[in-house]
Amino acid sequence: MADGRRPGLYTIPTHRAFADAIADGLIQRYGGGDALALARGLVIVPNDRARRAITDAFVRASGGALLLPRIVGVGDDALEEGVGALFDPADDDDPPPPAVEPLRRRLMLARLVQDADPALDAAEAVRLAGELARTLDQLLVEEVAPPRLRDIALAETLSRHWERALSSFALILDRWPGELARIGRIDAADRRRRLLDRVAAAWRAAPPDGFVCVAGVTSAAPAIARLLRSIAVLQRGVVVLPGLDLAMADAEWDALGPFAPDPATGRAPRGEETHPQYHLKLLLDRIGAGRGEVRTWRGDGETDATPARGRMIVTALAPAEFTHDWAALKPGQRNLSGVSAIEAATPAEEAQAIALALREVLEVPGRTAALVTPDRTLARRVSAHLRRWDVTIDDSAGQPLSQLPPGTLLLALAEAAAGDFAPLDLLVLLKHPLVRAGDARPAWLEGVRALDLALRGPRPPAGLAGLDTHFAEAGGAAAEGWPAISAVLAPLEATFGAASARLPDLLDGLRAAASALCGDALWARAEGRAAAELIAELEARAPEGPARVAPGVLPALLRTVMDEIAVRPPQGGHPRLAIYGLIEARLQSADLMILAGLSEGVWPALPAPDAWLAPRIRAELGLPGLDARIGVAAHDLASGLGAPRVLLTRARRDARSPTIASRFWLRLRALAGEGWVEASDLSDWARRLDRAGVPEPAGRPQPVPPRARRPDRIAVTDVDRLKADPYAFYARRILRLRPLDPIDADPSAAWRGTEVHKILKEAWEQDGLDAAKLRARAEGWLADAHPMMRALWQPRLIEAIDWIGRQIAEDRADGRAVIAVERRGEIAIAGVTLNGTFDRVDRLADGSLAIIDYKTGKPPSTAAVRAGYSLQLGLLGLIAERGGYEGLSGRAGDFEYWSLGRGKDGFGYVARPVDPVGKYNRIVTSEFVGLAERNFAEAAGKWLTGAEPFTAKLVPEFAPYSDYDQLMRRDEWYGRD
Repeated sequence: MADGRRPGLYTIPTHRAFADAIADGLIQRYGGGDALALARGLVIVPNDRARRAITDAFVRASGGALLLPRIVGVGDDALEEGVGALFDPADDDDPPPPAVEPLRRRLMLARLVQDADPALDAAEAVRLAGELARTLDQLLVEEVAPPRLRDIALAETLSRHWERALSSFALILDRWPGELARIGRIDAADRRRRLLDRVAAAWRAAPPDGFVCVAGVTSAAPAIARLLRSIAVLQRGVVVLPGLDLAMADAEWDALGPFAPDPATGRAPRGEETHPQYHLKLLLDRIGAGRGEVRTWRGDGETDATPARGRMIVTALAPAEFTHDWAALKPGQRNLSGVSAIEAATPAEEAQAIALALREVLEVPGRTAALVTPDRTLARRVSAHLRRWDVTIDDSAGQPLSQLPPGTLLLALAEAAAGDFAPLDLLVLLKHPLVRAGDARPAWLEGVRALDLALRGPRPPAGLAGLDTHFAEAGGAAAEGWPAISAVLAPLEATFGAASARLPDLLDGLRAAASALCGDALWARAEGRAAAELIAELEARAPEGPARVAPGVLPALLRTVMDEIAVRPPQGGHPRLAIYGLIEARLQSADLMILAGLSEGVWPALPAPDAWLAPRIRAELGLPGLDARIGVAAHDLASGLGAPRVLLTRARRDARSPTIASRFWLRLRALAGEGWVEASDLSDWARRLDRAGVPEPAGRPQPVPPRARRPDRIAVTDVDRLKADPYAFYARRILRLRPLDPIDADPSAAWRGTEVHKILKEAWEQDGLDAAKLRARAEGWLADAHPMMRALWQPRLIEAIDWIGRQIAEDRADGRAVIAVERRGEIAIAGVTLNGTFDRVDRLADGSLAIIDYKTGKPPSTAAVRAGYSLQLGLLGLIAERGGYEGLSGRAGDFEYWSLGRGKDGFGYVARPVDPVGKYNRIVTSEFVGLAERNFAEAAGKWLTGAEPFTAKLVPEFAPYSDYDQLMRRDEWYGRD
């Protein structure tokens, strides 16, 4: 520094436990003679988590009673922490204006964003406001005056998108100071800068009585740098940086940057912002000190690694242009002793291996371990695995409110209301674990299961009114239980449907419905209180937010806000285990550090794009590059590598696709060479822990139930299933397992056929299948259908119905008459009862019967009929000929499929599996009933009255349905037998 006095700048190497070294060094310096010297001191740390780590380190180092120094945090925006009371005392006579609350600020910015682009909905405006707030904070932290945006000469070279974004950003910044002045607030970053500068100026004028130690603060913000400079020049002031590399070659150090502007262009080239030392070098430059003025801090800890580890870390993370001499390194310089790695196949296996490593630590009294990962999903998995051993370990980084029960309940309720209570949204809401929690839960779930069954199949009409009708028609428990639920949800539907609804009205309706469904359990615990505070603050601040909030965008708006609210668990987990995020892990130490999630896009994370400022604009303004956080993530990794034992982990794939190993993982592996150690024992345990042994594939099932258990009645529609896939028949008729339609399903061929049958049956019963009235009847049915279903199916259905009307009229003109529709009959045959319901029977001109089956798709092929399958029409003819249908008699003289599918001339055509003389390889009409009888008698003799096993997929080419494939474990044996 220019004043000639060597500043109090120190560093603690990465291989030493930072907090322990700070405590030990301060005790050595000030804990000797004067018992109160230590207590009069002040230790400034980055955040509250670091404050607890330093406090614990003092307790470990003291060995007994000790008066601790005052430990305060400088505050961390990433953790939503303000500056400590030292910088912002409650009794300040002239404090700066208060900071605007984060949510209030976001809503106000969202209003300005929506004003700048009226086409944006409120949810998108709130999302963009979050990014705008982060960019604005960067300008404030880096002390870049917003008016500089007007002076940038790059705008004319930007793409239209960036020109529009820059213009909107400038307009918003012009209005923002006036918005803050109107409410008497300032930005939190601006307020922190003022407070830090005021303390720095006060200490320059009147130094404090005791020592001042800044421990672990690495932010290079100009205000932080000015504070650290003022402390470093105090008589008893020290600034201790974590992991500053004093051994790096000068050429390598100078290559990091930052660099002076180019005289020709006036622009400064970017430094090596992705290097772990860059932000420390930038901080030293802003302090006004050189690396040669920094000394090594004296102090020891209980969890230090070896100096060789520290040298290895520095070598592994060197800039790319300085790695050319790695090949010449001696084995001792590649020392990774104490570091092992696991490359798991899946995230589940990675979490299991980590849990085993943490559990193993507890076998040694006093030993500690910590998991450090930016992957919160992985952290939750590890915590869940440890609960199998009754080990409670909480993720100190917390979880987003949107993933916790109160948040998911509110989002489910908003999505259900915004989606007119569509079946899936409704069931997600009603099955939520907070709904009717407690003693009433079992009875509630029974009722919801009844609703679930009633909602299987195509979507009912929209809204509660449509559901009222749907459940009333379904009858049973669904009809009994639904009215009470509908009464709870009706006020919310009315609120979401009101044209004049405002955001406070929507939130009030949401809270009332949620409370009615869940009671006080919704608002209990830390996550419940966070949800209640969010709803209350949104209601209070809504008038300052976007002017237009459509009910349909409320779920997206809530999710955007909830995603950024981290709910951290209270203290109370295992005292020797911890899970940290990257920020929370700074200054922490343990005997075993597990650094997990080392895949690209996780550690380091992908650079977050700036929606408002183009990269060239950011560089022109002097803002950090978008990938600057990669360097900070590298420094976090280097700090974690300083533990006595380190376990590195990654998964080769995530939930969606294969992953790429982190650049840090690849560097460490390349440097270690043959010294890379795989923790194969942990990997093997993780794979085997939940496996009872080597799985043996199941064989083809062939159950042989006794004769008494075999059905003595069978429908004609089940005969093909019995012959082609006897196991499916066994599961359906003997085990009584019925497949369920999906919820909110697209109309299936079977469902469409049922609805067509219903229309034609009503037409027969009410007007004798009057062809002139068929279209109006079909249009009346479609008018009550769901709009999506109506749009997709109406053209095809109407054309097919018109064809049926024309065909019936033509047949009547030829002397053919419809005599019965959908009648059920049965006969005794081959020792069993055969029953069936025909779709329609006509009396032909010669007095014989025509058996007709409606098909919405393609009729069976002639080959299938000749193979002994698809004989349903023949069996219906057999029942008719033997008098199985009351009031119907005669010989079956024709068999027809009336298909509503596309034919040569449009939708609708007649297909026959028979021909009077057997043309086109069809069955001779007069022989069809006899053929069907013989085939049925043979099948009944084998499986219904005989002892034939019910073999799965006996004739797979005629067993296309997959309803029971999982039950028969088809994929384990199919193709192996």
